[in-house]
Amino acid sequence: MQELRNARKKVVRLLQGNEACVEGALVAGARFFAGYPITPSSEIAERFAEKLPRLGGKFIQMEDEIGAMAAVIGASLGGLKAITATSGPGFSLKVENIGFACMAEIPCVVVNVMRGGPSTGLPTSPGQADVMQARWGTHGDHPTIALCPSSVKETFDLTVLSFNLAERFRVPVILLMDEIVGHMREKIELPDPAEIEIVDRKKPSVPPQEYLPYQNDPTDIPPLANFGEGYRFHVTGLSHDERGYPTTDPAVVAALQARLLRKIERYRKEIVRYETVNLRGARVAVFSFGSVARSAKLAIREARDMGIAAGLFRPLTLWPFPEEEIEEISREVEWILVAEMNLGQMVFEVERCSRGRAKIARVNKADGEAITPEEILLRIQEVAG
Repeated sequence: MQELRNARKKVVRLLQGNEACVEGALVAGARFFAGYPITPSSEIAERFAEKLPRLGGKFIQMEDEIGAMAAVIGASLGGLKAITATSGPGFSLKVENIGFACMAEIPCVVVNVMRGGPSTGLPTSPGQADVMQARWGTHGDHPTIALCPSSVKETFDLTVLSFNLAERFRVPVILLMDEIVGHMREKIELPDPAEIEIVDRKKPSVPPQEYLPYQNDPTDIPPLANFGEGYRFHVTGLSHDERGYPTTDPAVVAALQARLLRKIERYRKEIVRYETVNLRGARVAVFSFGSVARSAKLAIREARDMGIAAGLFRPLTLWPFPEEEIEEISREVEWILVAEMNLGQMVFEVERCSRGRAKIARVNKADGEAITPEEILLRIQEVAG
């Protein structure tokens, strides 16, 4: 890690979003990738296959996405920062083991470069219809952190952040890109790695015989020992006690479930990130994310030129959902216009959080084409009267 930091200073690169994801992961300390090729994420695997061996890391192409997710979990338990990448159909296969990682509290990063669906759908076209799957794809109550970049540089930054959050909170973190962001190329300045904050998992401070891998720690985030360092402990997807052994004791199960959710909820302000543009005095707020937010920025600028007070709220953190921020906006604007490349998903979260204070409108598209600034501007004009 130190050699990589010393070898690089700030450099300007022309990178694809998928390539920036790999660069960010390597700077964050990723040294293991397991995956299976799938459009439009395959460049991530290809670049890891090229770069990881040079850094002493491991790349493995598994027989399928299920195995890839299992390998990532195993590598993380062995002490490596681990990542996998896929798209919608592959993500569907990963969700069972993502659930295992949630219950066993295994830090890892899962990249989903979203495309059109359902099923194999539109393999080379963009979509944003996996946002609810990212939150609820695996069964049961579980915490979720999902981030969504809108640019190549932001893909680099949010990949680093994904690893930091995964290690900090002992959770799988999902990086939700869409095909446009994954495949576009932009000139970006990569920062000096020495200037980037890197978070590593908290290690136990007690001897192996006293270690409890799922202890009800005051921070709600127990330390995680690496396998192979003298600590032997039980890991299971079953409800378990502080030692990791399965249990059906209602009190123990309830305490575990409460802690799993609490370790995200109590740190919500530390996790949730967003951008606002021209919201002060706005009559119409556009809610959009990923590549659609780029169209929305131009649309609100043109709306302002027409005398329509429009602004933008762009969540970088899709989950946990920015509830407090949307509630506050709903008190200030007349309309919230939700623009997303699906037939309506995040719009219902916005509607829930606004609680009738603001009127809700939408721009939806799921035909494999990007939502254009003109389409958003037209809808702004319609709602603004």
